[in-house]
Amino acid sequence: MKNVGAVGESPQEELATGERSTRNRVARSILDHGPSTVADLAGRLGLTQAAVRRHLDALASDDVVEAREQRVYGTRTRGRPAKVFALTDCGRDAFDQSYDALAVDALRWIEENAGGEAAVAAFARDRMEAQAEAYRRAVEAADPAARTEALARALTADGYAATARNAPVGEQLCQHHCPVAHVAERYPQLCEAETEVFSRLLGTHVQRLATIAHGDGVCTTFIPRAAHRSGGRSAGGSGRTGTTGGPAGAAEAARTAEAAKISSQASASTSGRNPA
Repeated sequence: MKNVGAVGESPQEELATGERSTRNRVARSILDHGPSTVADLAGRLGLTQAAVRRHLDALASDDVVEAREQRVYGTRTRGRPAKVFALTDCGRDAFDQSYDALAVDALRWIEENAGGEAAVAAFARDRMEAQAEAYRRAVEAADPAARTEALARALTADGYAATARNAPVGEQLCQHHCPVAHVAERYPQLCEAETEVFSRLLGTHVQRLATIAHGDGVCTTFIPRAAHRSGGRSAGGSGRTGTTGGPAGAAEAARTAEAAKISSQASASTSGRNPA
């Protein structure tokens, strides 16, 4: 289970008092035994009811547990039903889940029985296209010079904790969290499909410099300055991506290479290793 910190306490105070581990024990007991009263928890854990209430108040403030009326089966006695505490969806998610393993198993089955790596890539593209509609609306509603920032905000709303920052001849789109990182370690097609969508959304060739799935601290994508001049294209548009031909294209490629080198160094300093 992910540790749930005490409200208003520093990590040092939590470690010193044992608050964190005790709070996790309270949540774990509810997970193992179902909705529980204060008296139930106190009896199981060897705590006073006052201590249990204190931990439950903190867990409730973190949206880990919620209070409910206890269900009564059969004849109901006089008085109000006892209050029980149950885990919220957020609280259940705080415990280790096997969703990553399930996703890897599903993709492995697709790879082995439904067309190999090409089938996995097709799945990854289809999955990303379904997500891209919200990103497309956000990008198209923004001014051309602010479209990378708009894409970052849309990604953040999907849990990617994304930011946009200036680079010497373009911008970097940085995703500080990846909900599918563990699956993408085995199936990089997920990252490749995402990069393709970014390219179409922004109407230019983009370059992935680092990924969390590869062990880097941040997923970093370089967007050349040309994207701002072209104004971007939607995910469903027919505009071509990549660099253009001729002298102008060669110059753009040279600028992109220079920026990629600088961006790569920045990413490496952030993640503690060189991106692949």
